[in-house]
Amino acid sequence: MTSMSRARVARRIAAGAAYGGGGIGLAGAAAVGLLLAELQLARRRVGIGTPDRVPNARGLYGDGRPTAGEPPLRLMMLGDSTAAGQGVHRAGQTPGALLASGLAAVAERPVDLGSVAAPGACSDDLDRQVALVLADHGRVPDICVIMIGANDVTHRMPATLSVRHLSGAVRRLRTAGAEVVVGTCPDLGTIERVRQPLRWLARRTSRQLAAAQTIGAVEQGGRTVSLGDLLGPEFAQNPRELFGPDNYHPSAEGYATAAMAVLPSVCAALGLWPAEEEHPDALRREGFLPVARAAAEAASEAGTEVAAAMPTGPRGPWALLKRRRRRRVSETEPTPSAQPR
Repeated sequence: MTSMSRARVARRIAAGAAYGGGGIGLAGAAAVGLLLAELQLARRRVGIGTPDRVPNARGLYGDGRPTAGEPPLRLMMLGDSTAAGQGVHRAGQTPGALLASGLAAVAERPVDLGSVAAPGACSDDLDRQVALVLADHGRVPDICVIMIGANDVTHRMPATLSVRHLSGAVRRLRTAGAEVVVGTCPDLGTIERVRQPLRWLARRTSRQLAAAQTIGAVEQGGRTVSLGDLLGPEFAQNPRELFGPDNYHPSAEGYATAAMAVLPSVCAALGLWPAEEEHPDALRREGFLPVARAAAEAASEAGTEVAAAMPTGPRGPWALLKRRRRRRVSETEPTPSAQPR
């Protein structure tokens, strides 16, 4: 599917989500029977060996000494098993801990990490998760990171419904005063044990959903990062290194790769990224685009950020597309110093 075709599909899905449209699904009706048969086979092949217990990474990261008058930054993780860190054994290996450690190093300020992410969650669970996040009106997070979408694909949730729940979550969090970064649906077409033709269909539907999620989130004031690399080309080339023991959830190295793709956007949302890197670079094909086109391009290239940029014009909302430089984990990852609650 071309970028322009994906942009049209994403815009149609996002419009259906915004205006109450019904069942624009992620797969054509003719493919549903085949999808279900292949999906059942795939589920028997993956999901073996995942630790039942998700590490508890909640706590304080950094040196633990807030600057006078500056309390710790509050980072909250929402979403599914990838946001929670299922598949690894130590708290410091989860994406929340990696993001909190990196943010603390960049901000030179402690970071208080919380999480309401739930393994197995689909986008319709975000309503519950946001309610938990906003239950204490005096402790609204500075930044929320949402990773969601993979289960929406595997459970065949209509894309319009998926995007509607995500858009509502971003809107509620932004209205409360929190910045929001969404890690969009990863490329499920690279799961090693998923066979063709489900592999092709999973890739196509994952990217369609990721593009539609981008439109919905950006239009509500959030910014998105394509997480194709969570299960993307690097994972396909190095499955033994980047997948965990269940061949579905990332390993510690895989989560580190994803976290380092998201960290620059988290810092930028809080005004902590170097100002010179916030200007679009034409040599890296960055710039201002209609949001649907930016969403489609981002879905095709992992690590790409999309953020609202201009008021709505004749061609709809505009966005800034950034292909942020992705540094090696060894260059950016500090040693976590969490104090679990």
